[in-house]
Amino acid sequence: MIVGIDLGTTNSAIAIWRDGAAELVPNSLGHLLTPSAVSMGDDNDLLVGLAARERQPTHPDRTVTAFKRFMGTAKRCRLGKREFSPEELSALVLRSLKADAEAYTGQAVTGAVITVPAYFNDKQRRATRRAGELAGLAVERLINEPTAAALAYGIHERDQEEPFLVFDLGGGTFDVSLVEMFAGVIEVRASAGDNQLGGEDFNRVIVEHLREQLGNLPEPGEDSLLDEVLRDAAERGRRALSEADHTDLRFVWRNQKYSYPIDAARFAEVAEPLLARLREPVLRSLRDGSTKVDELAEIVLVGGSTRMPLVRKAVARMFGRFPTATVHPDHAVAIGAAVQAGLRERDSALDEVRLTDVCPFTLGVEISERDAQGLIRNGIFSPIIERNTVIPASRVSRYYTMEDFQQKILLKIYQGEARDVEANVYLGELEIAVPRGKANAVAVDCRFTYDTSGLLEVDVFVPGTEIVEQLLIFDRSDEALVDNLEKRREVLAGLKIHPRDLAVNAAALARANRCFEGHLGDLRLYICNLISAFESALATQDERTIGPARAELLAQLDAIEGESWL
Repeated sequence: MIVGIDLGTTNSAIAIWRDGAAELVPNSLGHLLTPSAVSMGDDNDLLVGLAARERQPTHPDRTVTAFKRFMGTAKRCRLGKREFSPEELSALVLRSLKADAEAYTGQAVTGAVITVPAYFNDKQRRATRRAGELAGLAVERLINEPTAAALAYGIHERDQEEPFLVFDLGGGTFDVSLVEMFAGVIEVRASAGDNQLGGEDFNRVIVEHLREQLGNLPEPGEDSLLDEVLRDAAERGRRALSEADHTDLRFVWRNQKYSYPIDAARFAEVAEPLLARLREPVLRSLRDGSTKVDELAEIVLVGGSTRMPLVRKAVARMFGRFPTATVHPDHAVAIGAAVQAGLRERDSALDEVRLTDVCPFTLGVEISERDAQGLIRNGIFSPIIERNTVIPASRVSRYYTMEDFQQKILLKIYQGEARDVEANVYLGELEIAVPRGKANAVAVDCRFTYDTSGLLEVDVFVPGTEIVEQLLIFDRSDEALVDNLEKRREVLAGLKIHPRDLAVNAAALARANRCFEGHLGDLRLYICNLISAFESALATQDERTIGPARAELLAQLDAIEGESWL
């Protein structure tokens, strides 16, 4: 049985696809949500879930939460005398969810679709996959949380083809995805987000405000027990403000009771910097998806933190209308993961649904360039596959030597958005020998081919020679990928054709060039401009740009010489 799992920062959930529908699985306590918390008991046994979370205010040195934020890093979390990686802690939560599903269904869980924030980079995704494998799960697929939410909202069952915007604010991360349904394909057109923005940050600003008002408390980090007591009080207060206009922040420290009143207006005031951070990912996703606000069919809210009234008001102000929240925001992602699990199991009710996703970060190489004084500046990022490119995808860029008689080129590969490569994620490097020649006279073509499993194939070759080098970048601990590596590479090989060489585009260009040769004067100049516009679209190597440009070219040629008879 394949299950769908929402591995969250604050809470996690598991769901199954059964009898043509997604179904949430209750844990051993009968709850649909399991806290993403791990604690070391007094007898050194490991506690997972609610039992662990309840110990956090009283045993902060033996309890850890929000470890999802450290996925893909070298961070170690100490529980008592033992240290754990974020992957190991996540595996404990996943193992608990797996046991709950097996107890509920009476069937063995063999595989899982696990959700990740859309803005997770490759290292974070590989860490999530490793956590699943440590838990004894074959990770069938990692699916972006907003994409899963779109499935939960039944976007695949609607006739509308207008784009939806999924606004996902959870306990630790914030994601925005622009999703569109067309001809049985759910396509993610753009994603953006902030991996350090969520409910925990709203708790933090409440704690900071509380410390400022009380004034006589130790500084953060000086007393770990007090830190956790305050965080717990902030969490309870924030949840209370989702149901009422005011509440009291209460806690006990050193046998003294404290109480401080806070209302919704004051909470909104201290949280204003966080609310402001919600805006840029929304604008980026709309900008990358070439979509205007009034073109959106719906704004869908996902994630427990969207229950906060101040967030809903901010979203309503941002879009000029009320968002949709017909599916429980804490359950939507797990339900969508179960729908994807049904797709993996080829359930007949989902036969016509296909799902595409996008590359969350730009992939490229480090280059050097000369400044105005002729000095060489290193460490500049050159994108090859841009963020929000539909994957699988293949793109190629050409680079030139910088020095006379240069004998080799070193290509360092990065993932990220910054112009300075040091701010991006290093993935690997490849060195290729080149013929000796004058600077800027020797070219190399670098092709990136990337798929949904995280396999990046880098091909570098020197035009006019037989010099070729190749590098594979992938998670070698991913057994499923390793076992099917050759099959996946065969699929990627089919993508390594420049769009200008595809038959449909080559035919359009050939017709346009024939038309150019057959006319004179202003009409010839007009056709020349049409060809230039289409060639510019081909240079993007993006079918979402090329398709409309090709249609426009052919339409204009039809207007000039009548419809083609073939």
